[in-house]
Amino acid sequence: MSEIQITLPDESVKLVEPGSTSGDIARSIGEGLFRASIAAKVNGDLVDLEYPLGENTNVEILTNKNPESHEILLHSTAHLLAQAVKELYPGAKIAIGPALEDRFYYDIDVADVAFNNEELEKIEKKMREITKQNLPVERVEFQRNDALNAFKELGEDYKVEIISEIDEEDAISAYRQGDFIDLCRGPHVPSTGKIKHFKLLSSAGAYWRGDEKNKMLQRIYGTAWFTKEELNSFLHMLEEAKKRDHRKLGKELEIFTFDEEVGPGLPLWLPNGTVLVDELENLAMETERKAGYQRVRTPHLTKGELYEKSGHLAHYKDSMYPAMELDGVSYYVKPMNCPHHHKIFASSPKSYRDMPLRLAEYGTCYRYEKSGQLFGLMRVRSMQMNDAHIYCTEDQFKEEFLKVINMYLYYFDVFGVEKYQMRLSLHDPENLGDKYVDEPELWLKTEALVREAMEEGEVPYVEIPGEAAFYGPKVDVQVWSAIGREFTLSTNQVDFAIPKRFELVYVDENNQEVTPLCIHRAPLSTHERFIGFLIEHFGGDFPLWLAPKQVVILPVSDKYIDYAKSLEHEFLSADIRVTVDCRSEKVGAKIRDAELKKIPVMLIVGEREAADHSASVRRRHEGDLGIREVDSLISDLREEIQSRRRS
Repeated sequence: MSEIQITLPDESVKLVEPGSTSGDIARSIGEGLFRASIAAKVNGDLVDLEYPLGENTNVEILTNKNPESHEILLHSTAHLLAQAVKELYPGAKIAIGPALEDRFYYDIDVADVAFNNEELEKIEKKMREITKQNLPVERVEFQRNDALNAFKELGEDYKVEIISEIDEEDAISAYRQGDFIDLCRGPHVPSTGKIKHFKLLSSAGAYWRGDEKNKMLQRIYGTAWFTKEELNSFLHMLEEAKKRDHRKLGKELEIFTFDEEVGPGLPLWLPNGTVLVDELENLAMETERKAGYQRVRTPHLTKGELYEKSGHLAHYKDSMYPAMELDGVSYYVKPMNCPHHHKIFASSPKSYRDMPLRLAEYGTCYRYEKSGQLFGLMRVRSMQMNDAHIYCTEDQFKEEFLKVINMYLYYFDVFGVEKYQMRLSLHDPENLGDKYVDEPELWLKTEALVREAMEEGEVPYVEIPGEAAFYGPKVDVQVWSAIGREFTLSTNQVDFAIPKRFELVYVDENNQEVTPLCIHRAPLSTHERFIGFLIEHFGGDFPLWLAPKQVVILPVSDKYIDYAKSLEHEFLSADIRVTVDCRSEKVGAKIRDAELKKIPVMLIVGEREAADHSASVRRRHEGDLGIREVDSLISDLREEIQSRRRS
């Protein structure tokens, strides 16, 4: 058989024998490249280095410099973890072990063993023993029935369940390393010796397939990197994240609490947290007023027929609280504000002169998140959403959509968010009528409109197929905190379907009734999620304008409490949040307590300050700034607060 042509990324061509592998090509280029190789791309598809090449094709060798390689390493380390567990606990049954962003996990069913820190150390030690064996990682392909029999014989019940759901005609792949074999699509690193720098992080409970009706398994989390420096940097970031954990700081700074008698996932905002809520609402109201929004208010519940019309009962019922039956009518607490806003739009006739119509509300919504998915303020069951719906003509759409994107960018500047990503979430044509509204032409049209808007606005974005809302495409926003932790923040959605269901129309220039496009947007997400993000982003050190307590006055002795109280009145009159520490403690102790509470401005007052109507100023992270005259100080602080400066 004649040789085949292999085209490399630099457009050079190699002639090789059919059946040659990407590993062979890497070795032919150089031993250094071969030793650094992790996997390959063949015509854009990720494959193992041992994947045989049978025709003319494009090949790219992946090393640790390629972003795809890290996910391969993570997934391979998950297999290494499972192998170590099986060697230490032969009766263990393995479930699933995917790669995540910068880490991996494996769900394991094992009796009489709790994966505490001591056990994790034992497993990690066994993993290191296996890496030193440098076992080849080999792909094995089965027919479905052969795979079923193989994993039944191994007693891997969870793998058998997965295989039984695969079509009988489909080939099934697994990966073997030593005596261990695991069901997997791949690709993987060529040998266990490639896995050098890893760490098991923690363990937790996890229901099989995330269903509370299924058995609780044990989930082990870990991370893996190509270099020791990368691993250490990641572990340092995790330590910083622990210090900034919004659940820990939320309690220490008295921002929010949960109570079992109120119910899980239903946060109670304490006075300090309520300040944060109020300041965010003030920012939103000010920004939206300038942008031409009108504020509305809607009830917390409604008849079920409204959600039948909107499609929420068909698509979101599992995430909604159950119905309340009264006088033969079903009522639901609202999971979304949009149906109510549609009714407000429909409450009076609309003309093209009324468009665009922008309706905004910090509406409270309720969603029944599974108990295993609740997580501090990030996943809750009660949420106050920075919601708005923009009803516009098709000609107005791109401009309105970009205005929303620019509002996001404005907020990012206010809060010092430097790293973010806009993700255009598209529909899956295979799921029309099931997961998505069955309007194929409108999907293509609105997705094209969003692309055009983003490109004309020169807004960078990536496309994510299959993640659209059921009624239209959307741009989801990922942000990274100051320490590099990623958060899913907010969304900007296009709705071409629901206005038609609600028979929403406006009269155009030709006196014809036209259904408007609708943009759903929530730039500040929900109070819960956004404040959770801000706590971690700032580490509780909020900028002055946002800090729950902006100023604390510290009298050096009881003799100066009256002067401190008079200053408190002056600051309150200037709309500056202030408190007086009247405790009979030394001023050094008061300063330490104020630092722990992360109060930005400390004013120490004694005999000299009382005589001069002044205060000795101390700022967090800046130290002593000297004595300031009070009126001038108040003026400067008010300017800093009103301008919402970050420092």
